[in-house]
Amino acid sequence: MTDLGQAVPSGTDIDQAVAALAGVAEETPLMAAPHLASLSGAAEVYVKAESLQRTGSFKFRGAYWRCCNLTDVEKQAGVVAYSSGNFAQGLAAAAMVLGVPATIVMPVDAPEAKRHKTEAYGATVVLSEHGDRPREEVASALAREISEREGKVLLHPFDDRLVVTGHASAAAEIIEGLRRGGKEAPDFVFSCVGGGGLIAGLAAGFNRFSPSTRLVAVEPEGFDSFGQSLKADAVTRIRSDSSSICDALQATAPGEVPFACARATGMQHHVAVGDDTVRAAMRVAFETLKLVLEPSGAVALAALLQRPDYIQGNRVVVMATGGNIDFEQFCGTLGDVAV
Repeated sequence: MTDLGQAVPSGTDIDQAVAALAGVAEETPLMAAPHLASLSGAAEVYVKAESLQRTGSFKFRGAYWRCCNLTDVEKQAGVVAYSSGNFAQGLAAAAMVLGVPATIVMPVDAPEAKRHKTEAYGATVVLSEHGDRPREEVASALAREISEREGKVLLHPFDDRLVVTGHASAAAEIIEGLRRGGKEAPDFVFSCVGGGGLIAGLAAGFNRFSPSTRLVAVEPEGFDSFGQSLKADAVTRIRSDSSSICDALQATAPGEVPFACARATGMQHHVAVGDDTVRAAMRVAFETLKLVLEPSGAVALAALLQRPDYIQGNRVVVMATGGNIDFEQFCGTLGDVAV
């Protein structure tokens, strides 16, 4: 188990990551959303549009900072990782910027658009056939095999302290964006959770810049391993027979590092959302914010639409975390959903 004392990146670590990402990662918009405040009962709602980040999701932040910390020998050897899509693209782009060869193992049933975009950033994509076995388990094993055979550095998409530290830069941007508008730090921040890398980074960042801000972990129904782990106060693996339109949020257990970071910063709030609520959130984002979100990128907004009692009258930031979806899939996912 990861030591709680070592889980949270230090202030110096976070400051270095923020400085390195400045001018490389996009400072994504922090959008005031009075319509969402009215729908949810919050006093103010802001949406952090990470769907407009490089490669279409927040993943570039952690991937870039992780690659910045490779040694010269490691950069020459290259990196290998597994991902269903968004980390694949983020890492491929980060590696391209830094001149690092990258190989990405993707499940054979990962969205085709994400695979093509990963290749467009210069990465080599290897597809894994998982059959009836957990796709994460099969893809990670293949990535490990490639690492051992070819001498490439094996990178984890979320269970890595440096990846978590890179994501903390989003918290710094939120604080600064609100400050420029004459606002204080948020009371609550809603974030999606798959393996936990983003919400751990946000927890670390707000622990540094605004310790009173509380994080809300949001997962698809049937894939709430992070919420179950918070309840049990220990990493808990789930076996889900459910299906979800949120293809990027189907981790069966949170990472040791992200969960330890969550525990160390006192995280408590968690929400699970159903597919219909996610579809409604995608439509709201499109119609009121002009943001195109993939299902996994809309879960935090979906949780806000459920009007949890504790946000009433508070300042809330919602992470819109990804927009990697093609036109046909977007329209097909929405269907005739009503808000």
